[in-house]
Amino acid sequence: MQWSYLSHAIRKYSKHVNGFHVGIVGAGPAGFYCAQQLLKKIPGCQIDIYEKLPVPFGLVRYGVAPDHPEVKNVINTFTKTASNENVRFIGNVSLGCDISLAQLKHSYNAVVLAYGADEDKKLSIPGENLSNVVSATKFIGWYNGLPADKNIKVDLDVEHAVIVGQGNVALDVARILLTPVDELRKTDITEYSLETLTQSKVKKITLIGRRGPLQVAFTIKEFREMLKLPGVSTCFFKEQINDIDKIICDLPRPQKRLVQLMYDASQKTEVRDKLFDLLFLRTPISILGTKKIEGIELAVNHLEGEKAVVTDEKYTLKCEIAFRSIGYRSIQADPDVPFDKISSTVPQSIGVYSVGWLSSGPVGVILSTMSNAFQAASLIGQHFDKGLLNERKPGYNYISKVLEDKGIITVDWNGWTRIDKVEVERGIKHGKPREKIVDVDEMLKIGGILDYT
Repeated sequence: MQWSYLSHAIRKYSKHVNGFHVGIVGAGPAGFYCAQQLLKKIPGCQIDIYEKLPVPFGLVRYGVAPDHPEVKNVINTFTKTASNENVRFIGNVSLGCDISLAQLKHSYNAVVLAYGADEDKKLSIPGENLSNVVSATKFIGWYNGLPADKNIKVDLDVEHAVIVGQGNVALDVARILLTPVDELRKTDITEYSLETLTQSKVKKITLIGRRGPLQVAFTIKEFREMLKLPGVSTCFFKEQINDIDKIICDLPRPQKRLVQLMYDASQKTEVRDKLFDLLFLRTPISILGTKKIEGIELAVNHLEGEKAVVTDEKYTLKCEIAFRSIGYRSIQADPDVPFDKISSTVPQSIGVYSVGWLSSGPVGVILSTMSNAFQAASLIGQHFDKGLLNERKPGYNYISKVLEDKGIITVDWNGWTRIDKVEVERGIKHGKPREKIVDVDEMLKIGGILDYT
């Protein structure tokens, strides 16, 4: 009992005697999970979490589909971490613009880069810049209220949409386009996107992949949701999946369940009002049209092992809108970031660490991000225990002066709670969980501060 009380007392007051400062750049899942673990590994450390937007939570707020509210429950865990007396949230501060990596290294014993991978990969084919060729990343940002994407142009006065890519992001786009709007009204999707989706005439979506049904990147949960969409038929090109049942029993269990589900779906013949079909072994080689997309020229592929090889056979698939969903990449936010341009990642080093997609590449779900962040926190803890990070640092005291000199308006956790309150109140008026504020200036008026201490 005495030792338990003493330990509690040490933890409660350790922030006054520890002097170990950690600066985390990025307030998404990776950043928060790393902070959560660091509080356990190095009791008494002071953690400052910087975010380029005035609001926290990154992809949980702006990437998770609005009809997946259960995934957003992790926000409760992040809020608990942010409420710790040793954690400070500093919103509206951008690395490479408002502050530099050199300034962070001067201020913190450990700098953790957690700013993710929010730039989407391009097809790099002719016609990609035509009107109505849309980045899936930006489309998701558009309906989720990401300020940078609020004004993208999406013309849904079309019947046939193509999505290039066969991962969960591609299924998110397809599901949002095919879900009855009345179902979406109950979510935190933005009102302006609801208005556009209400006018949508999309009746058919084709999902295109370079490889075959055994290599799809989407997961069984997301595909099962597609099968349950009211009024939507899921179809396959028969010659691409007909004989797949003969090899299902030899597949690893998770893959076996998904492939069996696809095969079972391919055997159903019910025709409904809307159509979702999957096309395998195709590579887009050009996008056709004058000002606006009119179709996609596809090359037929064959598989050599797991690799898709383009053949000379080509044909045109007519469509009126196309979404690019072939993955993400990270950027070098600051010239001093030790960035690997080939892998678009940042390797671990003593004093400067990376977590999440900036560390692993843009793969996995929130659970894998948590594991990655915990590993990085453990590495920092090891370096701390070995005395490799014990130089005296000024922490936020120095950075606050930098921000003050530049006149940067920041948002602390109390500021975020004010923004949150307004969003929830506006949501109630529309019968939904929240209506996100999409204008940064408005966020700053509600939650901004000029007190840098």
